[in-house]
Amino acid sequence: MGEKVVAGQFELSDRRRYREKLHMCLAGLERLLVEKRFDRPKNLMGLEIELNLAGPDGLPKMLNGQVLERIASRDFQTELAMFNLEVNIAPHRLGGRVFDRLAEELRTALAYADRKAAEVAAGIVMIGILPTLERDDLVSSNLSEVDRYTLLNDQIVAARGEDFLLDIDGIEHLTCTSRSIVPEAACTSVQLHLQVTPARFADVWNAAQVACAAQIALGANSPFLFGHELWRESRPPLFQQSTDTRPPELQAQGVRPRTWFGERWISSAYDLFEENLRFFPALLPICDGEDPLEVLDAGGVPRLAELVLHNGTVYRWNRPVYGIADGVPHLRVENRVLPAGPTITDVIANAAFYYGLVRMLADESRPVWTRLPFAAAEANFDAACRYGIDARFVWPRRGRYGGTCEVDAVTLVRDELLPLASAGLDAWGVEAADRDLYLGVIEERCRRRVNGASWQAATFHRALEQGLPRESALAATTRRYAELMHAGEPVHTWPVGLPEPVPLG
Repeated sequence: MGEKVVAGQFELSDRRRYREKLHMCLAGLERLLVEKRFDRPKNLMGLEIELNLAGPDGLPKMLNGQVLERIASRDFQTELAMFNLEVNIAPHRLGGRVFDRLAEELRTALAYADRKAAEVAAGIVMIGILPTLERDDLVSSNLSEVDRYTLLNDQIVAARGEDFLLDIDGIEHLTCTSRSIVPEAACTSVQLHLQVTPARFADVWNAAQVACAAQIALGANSPFLFGHELWRESRPPLFQQSTDTRPPELQAQGVRPRTWFGERWISSAYDLFEENLRFFPALLPICDGEDPLEVLDAGGVPRLAELVLHNGTVYRWNRPVYGIADGVPHLRVENRVLPAGPTITDVIANAAFYYGLVRMLADESRPVWTRLPFAAAEANFDAACRYGIDARFVWPRRGRYGGTCEVDAVTLVRDELLPLASAGLDAWGVEAADRDLYLGVIEERCRRRVNGASWQAATFHRALEQGLPRESALAATTRRYAELMHAGEPVHTWPVGLPEPVPLG
């Protein structure tokens, strides 16, 4: 039969060589950690937001190539499907008025992108899942015209060996199949990066795992998919199922999915990279010419290209990242749990809450993860995705007797996590004006029990009550959402429902 792999573009020898290079990279990472070659603390944060393109009718527009050509900025990039874009904000040092600066940069960037999109009758919509997406929008012909997306799709499809099953049982029940990974493109997220030293990495990652349930409860913004009302944050089950390389038999054996919460607290960044090699076969066995161990022997800094590439095909909700800046290696925790939107103010408020909370959780003398089973943290994440701001969590009990108890998510955030986040922002050196403004947005969401998902659902049901058919109600909800998103006031202030029609005459 020869050396060619029937379903892919790689030879069998490519996979053998890639596995060897992965283990060389892992050994190189271990040496870098032992030799303490990583960058010193810089308190650097970064931000990426995935975006949707929609027309004035609220329907998706497959025009990212044309829009990016008009934007002509390296800050904007393609994403998986033709109705997606991504904007990347340069790293900032945590402190001072950093959140106001971020907000202003985002407003400028997104306003410019929206003007350019308008030239082709499209607009930017910052939302977790565009409510008007239909199954016919999420097919392989709508992949972005970038080779790496086609290659990744082909390899995941080949690894699975059959159609992908989407089965999400929420308020309504969605079941359908897909021949490609393109349904993943429905999920548009905010990614928050935090550069940390190796000594701090495990504490920060564990803290981020603890925090992500509260992040989702507060920030849920994806209640609809293919006309069905599902979970309050439907991205996680959709992302997992649309990238799942496991046929049912491997799922039954307990093989881990590539979109993964994890299964344990860690003690080193090495733990996560090692798990990625041990548990997940390579999807893109593309070998770099560098020998990382020779580079280290010569006193240089290896790119660890194979490790970085493989790491990018394991979709942890809190992902470890290895990078090099100015010739010095560094580690980052990439927090991937939040949906995009609803407004820039909401996005920045979510970021402020995350960075403040993670700082204090990681600094505690008796950390939460020493008192909370990992399985409980995963169950909290699942509950937050299902129920959003109405979720209930398992949490360590206060007082001398220890143990855990069940608590309302809003009560936990308001009484315990918001004060921690406030103290954490103080520890970062963030000015009180920024701290109070953006954490005040979180506090108001808790007080009113409103987030993007609850607003979308309430407005959709109000439209149905007014007599609109389901598809029209979803489109009207999307148009109203886009209008209020661009107005910029945070989602907890948005009026529920559609505006009253203007009388004629």
